[in-house]
Amino acid sequence: MTDADLIARARRRDEAAWEALAGEHQEAVFRLAYLILGDPADADDVAQEAFIRAYGALDRFDTSRALRPWLLSIAANLARNRLRSAGRYFAALTRFARGVETAAHDEAAQDESSLLWQAVRRLSQTDQEIIYLRYFLEMSESETSEAMQVAAGTVKSRAHRALGRLRDVIAKDFPNLRESVE
Repeated sequence: MTDADLIARARRRDEAAWEALAGEHQEAVFRLAYLILGDPADADDVAQEAFIRAYGALDRFDTSRALRPWLLSIAANLARNRLRSAGRYFAALTRFARGVETAAHDEAAQDESSLLWQAVRRLSQTDQEIIYLRYFLEMSESETSEAMQVAAGTVKSRAHRALGRLRDVIAKDFPNLRESVE
């Protein structure tokens, strides 16, 4: 069943359809909130709030568009608002990534993934978001532009600059990661 079919059912207050949609996108929403906030409890709260708000606005959602960028946009806005209201922007950007689970089964891959995550966490919030959406979630430029609420050309230029800054961080602070990537 497609997202559009599930959305149509969820609009009729079919809870099973909404649960299926939420379950499909839950991890991506949580991880984006975690990326911005740096705290798993706060990220969980924001993810739940994002789904509550999305459910409430489902009647206004344009089904000709993809659901995931819309959900991620809601989550990103909520997470940014939480940062601003709590005055924790600096702490969130400098906090060490704690306990993000990876799908890697092998210890070397986990180490490499952990190092890459640490390198990404040293970038600005905007750079982290663009790298997460484009490369971790493998979203298209148009989906990323929708999620970040910027033009597609802006996504392209931000991604290019963010990758350049990530390369610089890796070269300077993570030489072992640089060798394994080359």
